[in-house]
Amino acid sequence: MLVLRYMPITTHTIKQYKMQRRKIVALTAYDYSTAKMLDASGVDLILVGDSLAQVALGLESTLQVTMDEMLHHAKAVVRGVKHALVVVDLPFLSYQVSQEKAIYNAGKCLQIGAKAVKLEGSSPDILKTVEKMVQIGILSQ
Repeated sequence: MLVLRYMPITTHTIKQYKMQRRKIVALTAYDYSTAKMLDASGVDLILVGDSLAQVALGLESTLQVTMDEMLHHAKAVVRGVKHALVVVDLPFLSYQVSQEKAIYNAGKCLQIGAKAVKLEGSSPDILKTVEKMVQIGILSQ
């Protein structure tokens, strides 16, 4: 079934869906063709995950994928998407080292057309970084 949407999905759309208790369809893509098919099928959110390391690059773990590799694949995904929210996983050591590095790398994701980033953790430093990202608009596009 082809889903016709006229407006792109945003982080605000996802928040509305959650408030409405609407199910959110989220899948992972690492390339243009897959992203284009997922977008055409009506997926709400497409994640460019750090699992790219094992799934597409043949690496041993997600710890080995670099920011440059994430950006390379994210660019391809963004080119294939017209409606879904594209979220890029920030890989290991791209945000844990410093708040400045985290903001810089998140900004690189937005520059290539992603609309949000995903980072993991609940330490006070990570929470402060997320708070700062929200303040400057990185996590609320």
